[in-house]
Amino acid sequence: MCQEQQYAGEEQELFDQRKQLALDRLKEIPAEMQMPEPFRAYFHKTAAFALRMHRLREELKADAFADETMDRLGELNRSLYEDIIGAGYETSYANPAYACRMLGREYGQLLCMLYGEMRGMIVYAYEGRDQELLIFTELFLQIYTYLLHGFAEGAEEGENTCTPKEVKDILYWFFSDYSELFMNGRVGEQVDPDHDFAVRIILDAKLTDLRYLYRFGEYITENELETAAYLNTLSQEEIDRMARTMSEGYRMGFVRGGKDLSKKKTVNIRYHLGFERVIRQVIYNFEAMGLRPVIYRRGAGSLYSRTGYEGADPNPQYGYDHRADQAVYLDKRYVERRLGALKGAYRQYQAQANAHGGPACLEVFGETPFVPEEKEESLRLGEKQQKLSVELANQASRLTNEYIPGEERSFTIIAYPLPEIGPDYREIFQEIVKINTLNYEKYQRIQQKLIDALDQGRQVHITGKNGNRTDLTVALHPLGDPKKETNFENCVADVNIPVGEVFTSPALTGTAGRLFVSSVYLNGLLYRDLEINFLDGMITDYTCGNFEEEEKNRSYIRENVLNYHDVLPMGEFAIGTNTTAYRTARKYAIEDKLPILIAEKMGPHFAVGDTCYSHEEDRPVYNPDGKEIIARDNECSRLRKEDPEKAYFNTHVDITIPYDELGTITVIGGDGRETELIRDGRFVLPGTEELNGPLEG
Repeated sequence: MCQEQQYAGEEQELFDQRKQLALDRLKEIPAEMQMPEPFRAYFHKTAAFALRMHRLREELKADAFADETMDRLGELNRSLYEDIIGAGYETSYANPAYACRMLGREYGQLLCMLYGEMRGMIVYAYEGRDQELLIFTELFLQIYTYLLHGFAEGAEEGENTCTPKEVKDILYWFFSDYSELFMNGRVGEQVDPDHDFAVRIILDAKLTDLRYLYRFGEYITENELETAAYLNTLSQEEIDRMARTMSEGYRMGFVRGGKDLSKKKTVNIRYHLGFERVIRQVIYNFEAMGLRPVIYRRGAGSLYSRTGYEGADPNPQYGYDHRADQAVYLDKRYVERRLGALKGAYRQYQAQANAHGGPACLEVFGETPFVPEEKEESLRLGEKQQKLSVELANQASRLTNEYIPGEERSFTIIAYPLPEIGPDYREIFQEIVKINTLNYEKYQRIQQKLIDALDQGRQVHITGKNGNRTDLTVALHPLGDPKKETNFENCVADVNIPVGEVFTSPALTGTAGRLFVSSVYLNGLLYRDLEINFLDGMITDYTCGNFEEEEKNRSYIRENVLNYHDVLPMGEFAIGTNTTAYRTARKYAIEDKLPILIAEKMGPHFAVGDTCYSHEEDRPVYNPDGKEIIARDNECSRLRKEDPEKAYFNTHVDITIPYDELGTITVIGGDGRETELIRDGRFVLPGTEELNGPLEG
């Protein structure tokens, strides 16, 4: 199923001519021997891949695979990804180590980056995005021609007169010149429901015929196939309950936030393939609320974020190796060009953007934990580029909040396991369904006890045990009128499912000490013996035990936790109360596979980056007891009106201390009086002891 790009009259004729010229030239390359080795092998292989993508586009357009068997469709799907899967990646030009070994470091890095971008043609073929198919083909041909000419000119001397800088310049101007096309396309698919490639598959497919999964063009494994098969065994009542939990969580986010859902016309649904039976019902539920779905896939290539619907990740190492490919073109001029293009795109889609309500996300977990290999051949952002990356993210976020106002949108997130989690998959799935639908009234009541005690304090002291070296003091905002005000939100499973936490935005001044966790996964990456130190709420130092070299440990954290920021504030302090989830994790030994969405409910957690109220600080928020949550700001976010670039960091990374590493959580009042909430990983505050039940034994 293709969502074809249409042109009119003379424009279509010119496009067809360009396309035919490009295809004719592509077909000639595999027979040409003028390009010397080792470059010849690279260009022959890449040309063959590009030709295949153009053929695939025509086959999909003609619905050539409608009658194929599951086995044949599986073979086709695997063949699209075979050079980045398993052993195939070791000799793939998508692997920077192999590319640099075969082509030399400078050319290897650039042509590896190009190869990674060309792999996005899989997406363009399936979605019928002919323009992207053509321009990436033309980019490839331009670089091939330059190098071919360079080798021909220097043939007598056995040299190449084309330099890596010229190749880099071609790549630079390609991404700069097509900024408007790329930004218009991405913003359009994010807010315009007429971009309905995925929606049509979800609504129109016969979901009991699992061949539909191969129509997305994503990599499909047993995870996706078994998930869809398992959901087909559930009753419609069970599917309805799962879908209702998700859509009602989204609706309640608007209700509790005092936001007008009736002003919104679209909702973005993000999910993992295999859950279409649930997502179809979620779409129906949203339609009953007056919302049309926009469902776009995770970004292909270096230009886009990894948010969106997705299939299996063929090779996490491949994504990690290419995480900084923007280094080829990221400079001040490009940032200005891209931001201008982004603003133009939002203007073009202004009505749709203003009517967009935000994301509803179904996340998954259970994959084998990924520990990346650091490759010195991978591209890296230089120091200036790191600052530009931060600036680009900040400015892009401001534009997004200008056209899709943060104070008018909401979200919801829920998570379910994948079959890869182990032989107890079905039992774990049902346990997670129960966790996601726990009685919020019980937690609301118990959590209010914690909040009442916390509101008596000016600080909270947290310590670790069993080798956990945490010793941290968190400062709280002073309450002007304790009868009407509170510092902590009573989280009762609306936007953030499942239930089970109280959280606040700490005061930065006075927040200090050491946060330590022996093992934690953050955004899919493992950190061993992670240690972060704070002074007046700001990170002052950090390390981990992943690598022997301290420089690598610090670089790993700076890049993947701090997102290239020099410092970050503590944006959130929370106490998780979902001991039922903790018991389930221990029962099935899946602690290292749980998403942060659930893990953060299983102990105290601390977020580095923005607060939970980022871009919504001026909107009053109330707990179920009617008290206003006044801790929506900190000393950084208060700068949003006078110096917005210093107010927000556009990142929020939660780090949880599990109960078995938790020593104490103690509230310290202004008069020095101490009230224990947790001792030796157990709740000791009167009225909260019921939470200890699942922890016993």
